[in-house]
Amino acid sequence: MSIKLENVAIAVRDLDAAIAFFTDLGLTVLGTDTVRGEWADTAVGLDGNHVKVAMLATPDGLGRLELFEYLHPAAIDTEPTRPNEIGMHRVAFSVDDLDDALAIAARHGCYPLRGVARYEDAYKLTYVRGPSGIIVMLAEALTQPRE
Repeated sequence: MSIKLENVAIAVRDLDAAIAFFTDLGLTVLGTDTVRGEWADTAVGLDGNHVKVAMLATPDGLGRLELFEYLHPAAIDTEPTRPNEIGMHRVAFSVDDLDDALAIAARHGCYPLRGVARYEDAYKLTYVRGPSGIIVMLAEALTQPRE
């Protein structure tokens, strides 16, 4: 059996705001749709679900992020995820320039949880609280990968 990661899906309060945040960081919208119907109820395990959805891709074409906003049933607000909670933790991106990425995030009202850390001589990185409280890790490599 072969397996590959298809995408990471994240429910958001405001799809347009989430799309704006991630596209400003450099992702591209592959498509948007409104989804509902018996097939969706079966796949998701939620009767009567109706969502707006967007599929985004990283510039290298290898990563995909599916964002969706529930129209029905109403989305359930929860406390923002904390870094030590069990379950879906964060979505992580490598960036060429962490300072630029943080400036983009700040334009969307998204800021680091604490600050920027340095992991040895390998990375500068931080967790920001993104749209809908999503934890987004941004990391800049400080050294070039070996080939």
